[in-house]
Amino acid sequence: MKQFINKILGKKLTGKLRLIKESCNAQLVHTCSKTRFLSSLYYFAFNSSFKRENQSVLHGKHLYKESLTQVGRSSALLRRNIHRLEKGLIMRPRREIFAKDYILETVEQFERCVALNTIERNEMEWAYDVLTEYFDSIIINGEKSVEKAYHIFSKASSVYLERNRSLSKDFKFIPYSRESSLQSNISYEELKKLFLQRRSVRWFDQDKKVEAQSLMDAIELASLAPSACNRQPFKFYFTVDQNKAREIAKIPMGTAGFADNIVALIVIVGDLSYYPYERDRHVIYIDASLAAMQLMLALETLGLSSCPVNWPDIESFEVKMEKKLGLTKNLRPIILLPVGYADLTGLIPSSSKKSSSELAVQI
Repeated sequence: MKQFINKILGKKLTGKLRLIKESCNAQLVHTCSKTRFLSSLYYFAFNSSFKRENQSVLHGKHLYKESLTQVGRSSALLRRNIHRLEKGLIMRPRREIFAKDYILETVEQFERCVALNTIERNEMEWAYDVLTEYFDSIIINGEKSVEKAYHIFSKASSVYLERNRSLSKDFKFIPYSRESSLQSNISYEELKKLFLQRRSVRWFDQDKKVEAQSLMDAIELASLAPSACNRQPFKFYFTVDQNKAREIAKIPMGTAGFADNIVALIVIVGDLSYYPYERDRHVIYIDASLAAMQLMLALETLGLSSCPVNWPDIESFEVKMEKKLGLTKNLRPIILLPVGYADLTGLIPSSSKKSSSELAVQI
């Protein structure tokens, strides 16, 4: 359509019209940016860029509400509240009783998860251990909501333990001292070498196939990244099929010229159904980015290289990726990672970084 209009009007007139449009928009932006009302009016009447995000956030809220009763392999509410309990358990000084506002909904969700029996084993073990530690640590002292929660937990625990009688382990998923945590012997200089080794590699050895297990191993390390309230609202969609990898890699901008060289691909996708409030809509990007960095470093230790590809919020790209990966509206692509064994003769950009003195601001 644009080409047809350009042909009818001619390049000169089209260029003038474009300049007029840009000038008018600049003035509109200047005016509407002065107040929240005008800003909202601008994006309602003149710019539809946020409409897709609005729908995604709302669909996520809807699915979150559904997930409270239709529990799958993970429960966002249970994960968040168990993490909140852990933070209460590590406080100095620890209160005799805490979590009065949310302990009842927590044990009710635990009871529901026990009944449905769909939650991943590690998540249920963690929830059981922390709830047990919580009730062993507090003094109920006549608090009705906490007392009710304790009775619900006791009944649900009996069912859980009966179902898992054969389960034996040498540790509990409860807070522990920093002194007893695992310590590595990696020095500052060795870590720096790994950071310098990790570069954005775009040329891969076509004769070396990437094994799915290698990507799973790297994803396991990425899963250890910090996450707000330990919700981990993301998934790693991956393929080691060259044709699929190249087809998907061609969807965004930024892969022109090297997409046909890609041998494997990971797409990190954020899930907005983990949140009931709009205030958390950006957490998927924060948490996924933390995991992505660990993923790239983990790949390096396995001899694999990668190249993070920016995912711009462009409607046509979103639709294509949605169809290709089978994504629902609450699932947002965040970053693409072409992966492979580096072609050692291929060039990589030096990408000189800003100095710490330029980036750091002491307050």
